[in-house]
Amino acid sequence: MQILDSQAVKEQLTMVVAIDAIERLLVLQSEHPEWVKCPERLVIPTFTASDKNSGSHLSMPSVLFDGKEEFAIVKLVTICPDNPKRNLPTTTAVVTVSNNDTGEILAFMDGVYVTQVRTAALSGIASKYLAKPDSEQVAVIGCGGMAYEQLNAVLTVCPNIKAVTLWNRSLEGANTFKSKFAEQYPQWPVTFDICEDIASAVKDADVINLATRATEGLFELSEIKADAHINAVGAYQPEMKEVSDSVIEACSHVVIDDAPGGRHEAGDLIQADSANDCDWTWDNLTGDLADLVTQKITIEHDKKGVTLFKSVGAASFDAAVALEVAQKAKLVDHYHHYKL
Repeated sequence: MQILDSQAVKEQLTMVVAIDAIERLLVLQSEHPEWVKCPERLVIPTFTASDKNSGSHLSMPSVLFDGKEEFAIVKLVTICPDNPKRNLPTTTAVVTVSNNDTGEILAFMDGVYVTQVRTAALSGIASKYLAKPDSEQVAVIGCGGMAYEQLNAVLTVCPNIKAVTLWNRSLEGANTFKSKFAEQYPQWPVTFDICEDIASAVKDADVINLATRATEGLFELSEIKADAHINAVGAYQPEMKEVSDSVIEACSHVVIDDAPGGRHEAGDLIQADSANDCDWTWDNLTGDLADLVTQKITIEHDKKGVTLFKSVGAASFDAAVALEVAQKAKLVDHYHHYKL
């Protein structure tokens, strides 16, 4: 069994690798739905009976068959809202990858980076199809741990972006993000502008990345460009909300990564659907990410309007990325043994 710590995972996992793995999964799932088994995740709220900030513990299993072999991949996640104050990641996770023929555990790996990269890769895939090809500016709203790879993903698929605006609840968080991103991702020669308010950050953005725990819409339709694309990865519980109803009901396309999971977890869309003064309902959902990748949905960029990608995550996405990491690490290990 391979034991892969965070550094070992990072050595095998790039954004291009993650995007490619998930796109292949989505095509596989469309062509052979029975080959991808992904039951609804088990979510256990934590610390609801104490005075601590409540978080959650998740168990996310998935089984993938690639036409030759079948694998079971399970991610265990703990979400700790107080961790940023401790200089620790909000989300901690581990992943196991097993071969279902023999039951052999192929890898046990740190899941924090897997989670960050797979979540971001979903935004990257959505931006690849929904954002304007000539997008030049991206706004990052919420500068926590998820925001780094989410920006990396958008820059990977939108190579014309040169300007990034930042907003965070604390100015310190935005400044930390600016310096860390420039240091950790030197391949992107972008300029950063830290904004004191959200309206300033989003007003000229072609792509808007949201990763917050907000409980009400962060901006209105009148505050953004008429053809902006939004990636919303926060608001992962029904009572949370990042995207206002005025934006949602005006979107030409609303795409979600996992439609069944979204009906229970996508706070933005759940609240829009139930609001009496909002015209958007689940019937207006354009489709899911697989529909974009397989081109069941096509976008006319010259008249696309505002587009929204809502991500709630699914175990199958983690499975595709973790399996790729395990297989790449095994090849590297075999190569080193051969050299010896």
